[in-house]
Amino acid sequence: MRSDEFLSYVIEAGGPTDPESAALVIRTVLDNLGKRLKGGEVADLAAQLPDELQETLTRHSSAEPVRDDADDFLRRTADQLGHGVDPETAGKYVRAVLSTLRAAVSEGEIDDLRSQLPAGFAPFFEE
Repeated sequence: MRSDEFLSYVIEAGGPTDPESAALVIRTVLDNLGKRLKGGEVADLAAQLPDELQETLTRHSSAEPVRDDADDFLRRTADQLGHGVDPETAGKYVRAVLSTLRAAVSEGEIDDLRSQLPAGFAPFFEE
């Protein structure tokens, strides 16, 4: 999937309708997701993404993974997005990005990703 297709898919899946805002959501969610992954998982996932998105996901790969739950993830994402984005809205955006990931990468990679996330993240992968 090309980066413009990824952006369009996020918008269609419930992300912000403004392309600039949707791009910010994608970068913010991938950045926070990259903070949670350990081992080679972040590189494996990034390898299946458009080149323009890989660095956003991998920039924290050498740091100790963040161990938060889904609610903390949503609060952090909402805070970083600012502009009145609350955790509920952030949840819609996270779902849009993760459903786009499901379409962009292999099923095995999604299984590997989900295995590193707490059970509270499961609803964000549902269509």
